[in-house]
Amino acid sequence: MSQPALALTDQAARTPGAPAGAAARRGRLLATSTGALAIVAVAATATAPAAHADESYTVRSGDTVSHIAAKYGTTVSAVRSANGLNGSAFIREGQSLTIPTSGGTAPAATTAATGGSHTVASGETVSAIAKRYGTTVAAIVSANGLDSRAFIRVGQTLTVPGAGATATAAPAATTTATGGSHTVASGETVSAIAKRYGTTVAAITAANGLDSRAFIRVGQTLTVPGATATAAPAPASSGTQLVGNTFLGRTYAPSVVASANANKASLIAMGVPSKAEMQARVASTARAMGVDPALAQAIAFQESGFNHTSVSPANAIGTMQVIPTSGEWASQLVGRDLNLLDPDDNVVAGVAILRQLVRTSPDLSTAIASYYQGASSVKRNGMFSDTRRYVANVQTHMARY
Repeated sequence: MSQPALALTDQAARTPGAPAGAAARRGRLLATSTGALAIVAVAATATAPAAHADESYTVRSGDTVSHIAAKYGTTVSAVRSANGLNGSAFIREGQSLTIPTSGGTAPAATTAATGGSHTVASGETVSAIAKRYGTTVAAIVSANGLDSRAFIRVGQTLTVPGAGATATAAPAATTTATGGSHTVASGETVSAIAKRYGTTVAAITAANGLDSRAFIRVGQTLTVPGATATAAPAPASSGTQLVGNTFLGRTYAPSVVASANANKASLIAMGVPSKAEMQARVASTARAMGVDPALAQAIAFQESGFNHTSVSPANAIGTMQVIPTSGEWASQLVGRDLNLLDPDDNVVAGVAILRQLVRTSPDLSTAIASYYQGASSVKRNGMFSDTRRYVANVQTHMARY
């Protein structure tokens, strides 16, 4: 069985076998932190059909309300309201949702050209808010002093300029003259690339025809419009080391550690949900995807303590501690691109991997061991001593949930 072997974590160093045949090793790190959900805003390229009546959508494995809302050019709150969902917006595979696609999603009181204010709800993006109020991403970015990544947080109050507002932060078409190209490395995000080249997320998104989620892949060549064609040093190599390069006797390659530091910096800058919120997301996602919630929560607790800012020297990211190559495999399992920095997508990735392991392993202990050590390594070598401790810990944690 030569399938990818999973998420890497901060508890014991291991190189996951996401591509068939890659070696599985041990090594990880445990950290804690809290925060509020942040969303990268990009130029809106919504795929919503131009319908005058509401749409119907059947939930697929791995879907989240925020993903569905972005797909149809509406908002999380509008989908919640149309379907009577609670504040957690739990959905299940096979569930039929009504998707509002007409004018009912925007509050009329604040859509005037004079602008107004908006309190950010879970799952919202600046691009969706701009569309909702008939203004632009650049106008909101400028009015609120947001940086090029346009990060916003749940509960944040935004000033929303009216439709006639103009903003200097808008990506100018003329900047392409001095731009360049960039090949995406493991762990990189559009926001990090934009900062590195002195341009904006919206400019890169528009130049490369990316959708509103701005997903990119390792090895992809991007056109980078911006003020300079020469990149600034990557964040992880410019001085601040948030993640070390060794753990439990294993030293990781500089490129891997650099990506880990860039991802750690991005998560800290974004702000993330609290540990209690992440635990709730793990439980609800597991239920929706047909995985034992106790198992998923036990894995997440063992991996990160529900701390979404956790990043290991091996570049295992977030609550479920998934490395980029394993994230690519998880994307294939659920049928859509997953952004491991996004709290919802990170949980979906980890739960999808866990579900696949449970399905293909002879017993639960082997599935748990494979999440930690890698399925190929467990099959070839059996469980290492630290893997056995990991399995025992997870099984103990399961009793708590």
